[in-house]
Amino acid sequence: MTDFLTDRGVEHGSEKGKGADDGSAVPPGHDLRTTEDGAACTALRPSGLDVARRLRALTGVDEELLARVKYERSKYTALGGVVLGTSVIAAFSMWNFTTEALGRVSLVALVPTVIWMLFVLNLDRWLVTPQPNTRRRLGPVLMRLLVALMLGAVIAEPLVLRIFQTAIEQHVADERTSAIDRLRTNLVRCNPVPSAPQSVTPQGCDSTFVLSFGKTPSERVEELTAVRSDAAALQKRVDRETARLETLDSEVRDECRRLIRIAATGLYQRTSECLRLRAKARDYRTTHRTEENEQRLAGMNSRISEIEAQQTTSRGAFLRDRADGIERRLNEERAKHKEIGFLERMRALDQLAAGNAVLFVGVWLVRLLFVFLDVLPVLVKYLSGDSAYDRMLTSASNSAVKIHDGEVRLAERRAEANLEIAQSTIEQQVRRHRAESEAALREHTAAMNIRVRQAVNALEDEIRRSSTV
Repeated sequence: MTDFLTDRGVEHGSEKGKGADDGSAVPPGHDLRTTEDGAACTALRPSGLDVARRLRALTGVDEELLARVKYERSKYTALGGVVLGTSVIAAFSMWNFTTEALGRVSLVALVPTVIWMLFVLNLDRWLVTPQPNTRRRLGPVLMRLLVALMLGAVIAEPLVLRIFQTAIEQHVADERTSAIDRLRTNLVRCNPVPSAPQSVTPQGCDSTFVLSFGKTPSERVEELTAVRSDAAALQKRVDRETARLETLDSEVRDECRRLIRIAATGLYQRTSECLRLRAKARDYRTTHRTEENEQRLAGMNSRISEIEAQQTTSRGAFLRDRADGIERRLNEERAKHKEIGFLERMRALDQLAAGNAVLFVGVWLVRLLFVFLDVLPVLVKYLSGDSAYDRMLTSASNSAVKIHDGEVRLAERRAEANLEIAQSTIEQQVRRHRAESEAALREHTAAMNIRVRQAVNALEDEIRRSSTV
C-alpha cells in the first residue's frame, strides 16, 4: 500500500499548472514534482527537526496521503503526543518496579526501562495505526481495547504502589516487627526452663520453635527431689525426737532441782526420780540416735544446697544459651526481611485498603486513572469518529486491492495462455514425430518388399536355369 501511495500520493495544488515554472509557489518544506500527465504537484519533504512529523510517525499515518487533508495533521500530531506520553508513563512504571525489585537505584534498571518503553511505544503505535475498513468490523476494535486495558493494568500497579509507598513501607515494617515479637514469644514459650528430665512440649510448638541445648537444668532434678524428700522425712523424725528429748530434759531439770537431805550424813543429794529421768533421757538418745540423725540431716541439707547451687548455675547457663539461640533464630528471620518485594507491597496495599474505605476508594481511583491514561490513545483513536484520512486510506486500500486483484488475474491469464501455447507446441511436436515415425515405417516396409521381390526373382531365374540344363 505504501508503494501505491508513493506512486500516486502527491499533493496537488489548488490550481494545476501554477507553480510549475515559478519555484516561489512551492510551499516551504515541499518538493516540486510532476505527475505522469505533466500536472504540477508538491510532495512533503522530511525535515530533520520536524518534531510534529516525528510525533505523527508514532501514529502510523502516511505523510503523503495525510498531505491531502492538511487540517487533520494537528489531530494526529496530538495523538502522537498521547502515545509518547503513555510510553513515558510506562517507562516510569518499569523504573519503579525494577528499583523496588533490586532494592536500590541502579543504572541496571535503565535496561528494562528502555526496553519496556520501546515495547509500549510500538504496541500503542500498532493499536492506533489507522486500518482500512476497521469501522465495519467490531472485533478488531474490541481486541485492541482489551489489549490496551490489560497493558494499562500492568503499567498502573507499580505507579499506585509508588504513590502509597510511605504507608506501605510503614505497614510492612510494623508487620515484620510484629512477626519478630511473635516469634520471640513462641520461642520463649516453647523452650521453658525444664523442671523434669522429660518435660512435656507446650501445645502448638513444633520443630520450628523448639531449640536444641547441650545441657539442661533437669539433669539433677530427680536427685534433688529424692534428697529433699528424704530430708523432709528425716526432719520430721528429728523434730519429733527433739521435741521428746526437750520434754525429757525439762522433766530432768525440774526434778533434779529438788534435793533431799540424808539424815545420817546431813548431806543433800538428787532424788531417785531425777536419776531415773536422766537415765531415761540417756537411753532415749542412745536408742533413737538423735545426734546421728541430726548429722545426717545436716549432710542432706548441705547436699540440697550444693545441688541447688548447681541448679542455679545450670539454670543461668540454660537461660544464656536460650537467649543466644533465640537471638540467632531472630537474626535468621531478620535476614529474610531484606528489601520489600513487589508482591509484598501489593499484599500490604490490599491489607491497608481492606480496613479503610477511604483508602480503598482512593487506591482504585488512582488505578483507574492510570489505566484510563494508558487506554487513552486507543479511546482517542476509536471514539473520535471516522476521519477524512481514514476514508481516504480505505479508498486507497480498496483501490490497491482491486489493482492487485486485476494484476493477479492478468498474471493468471498470461500464465494460462503460456501453458496453452506450450501445450499446443508439445502436441504439434508429438504429431510431427508420429508422422515421421509412420513415414519411416512405410519406407522400411517398401524396402523390405523390394528385397523380397528381388530374392524371389533371383530364385526363379536360378530354377529356370537349372531346368534348362
